[in-house]
Amino acid sequence: MENVIEMLGITKRFGSFTAIDQVDFALRKGEIHALLGENGAGKSTLMSVLFGLYTPEEGEIRIQGKTARIRNPNDANAIGIGMVHQHFKLVHNFTVLESIVLGQETTRFKILQMKEAREKIVKLSEQYGLAVDPDAYISDITVGQQQRVEILKMLYRDNEMLIFDEPTAVLTPQEIDELMEIMRRLAAEGKSIIFITHKLKEIKAVSDRCSVLRKGKMIGTVETKDTEPETMSEMMVGRKVDMDIELKPMPQGETILKVSNFSVTREHQHKPAVSNVNFEVHAGEILCIAGIDGNGQSELVYGLTGLMPTMPGSKVELKGKDISKSPIRERCLSGMSHIPEDRHRYGLVLDYNLEQNLVLQTYFQAPFQKHGFIQFPEIRQYAERLIENYDIRSSAGATSSARGMSGGNQQKAIIARELDRGSDLVIAVQPVRGLDVGAIEYIHRRIVEQRDAGKAILLVSFELDEVMNLSDRILVMYEGEFVAELDPKQVDVRELGLYMAGQKRKPLA
Repeated sequence: MENVIEMLGITKRFGSFTAIDQVDFALRKGEIHALLGENGAGKSTLMSVLFGLYTPEEGEIRIQGKTARIRNPNDANAIGIGMVHQHFKLVHNFTVLESIVLGQETTRFKILQMKEAREKIVKLSEQYGLAVDPDAYISDITVGQQQRVEILKMLYRDNEMLIFDEPTAVLTPQEIDELMEIMRRLAAEGKSIIFITHKLKEIKAVSDRCSVLRKGKMIGTVETKDTEPETMSEMMVGRKVDMDIELKPMPQGETILKVSNFSVTREHQHKPAVSNVNFEVHAGEILCIAGIDGNGQSELVYGLTGLMPTMPGSKVELKGKDISKSPIRERCLSGMSHIPEDRHRYGLVLDYNLEQNLVLQTYFQAPFQKHGFIQFPEIRQYAERLIENYDIRSSAGATSSARGMSGGNQQKAIIARELDRGSDLVIAVQPVRGLDVGAIEYIHRRIVEQRDAGKAILLVSFELDEVMNLSDRILVMYEGEFVAELDPKQVDVRELGLYMAGQKRKPLA
């Protein structure tokens, strides 16, 4: 089978840091080729070289057997390469239609001609099952729909070689299944796909071959159907990975978080996103809120953490203290840590460096502040300890720009900051989103350590495996209400899915 893309001896450096080192990679026509590796292994960097976002110091790229010079994404698009980035490249105050045609606009007498573009987009969305409203604003559609827009951008440009960078990191299980089917359909039509992911189940489900990067070097390429997930994970991290975590029995501790008559109104709408919910989280337990994305989980967390206002009558108590009207900093100082679902919007200041981000909530306290002056040596020492303990990889260590770090390492930085504060309550929303299996294993064990140390953990997850493996109790959320309280030892994934879809309800005690 012919190669449509060949990357030979690619090397990319950032200062003294070598992100990818003499890497060879080939993509065949009509195949789905998975690219697997730890956070910071160089996967996105390699694909950014192919897409023209970075210029390599060494190496050659061949397209259809001919040497290609790709200086920018326009060059990549011109030769048929499209890319869906891990963090979508969309303009939030544009409509879906405007976002798709951006850079490929048709004009007549300097006036935009959108009729033909609309017809083509509607036809493509019907052909590939990518239902989305062309007139909806990007800011008003779900993350899954935003990804459909990114895929339609590639199809609109008639790209034949498609790069999907961590495409399932923010999707629900149902949306993941839909995406897998779309990828199979595209490959069957002769399009060639590079699929960057950490999720071994998805690689086994959809890919033909898998190439593994580790610390910037190509470890090898295997036929997916002939290779066990355990083998691929060992290639990726260089050791065997054990994802089975046993929760030791814990007596029910004191109530750390008590939520009463809690309601939150969805932005720009009068209908409540969360309707009069009541629950408690105890010391020494992991309470997981499960459900399909968009059923009020985000608004629930935003209301608890102070990021969104709650409706009158809503009450939040942390260790017996009423914090319902407390500002965000006071909630943090009262013993609340928050690992947010949107690491860019709520987790990091992207234009700050890593060490500054690691002390965002403590820089005004000793030992980082003395007589009103920042103590930079103490901040550096603290940052270097967290970087080592949580294996946060970046090009310049503590002084690395947060914006320039991989998504997984950005997530590790947030988790390190929030868990190291020793809060009584940890609210963790999709805490391992975008992490590789080695990092997932490590973070899950750290969360369980917090639970075993008597901390209360409120976990919000859309990953069924994570829900079942880490929970002491499960609350299922559907359309802003809790429809069931479940014991993970007494329910299977299939039954849990029925509650998540609203097909079953179980009165709460």
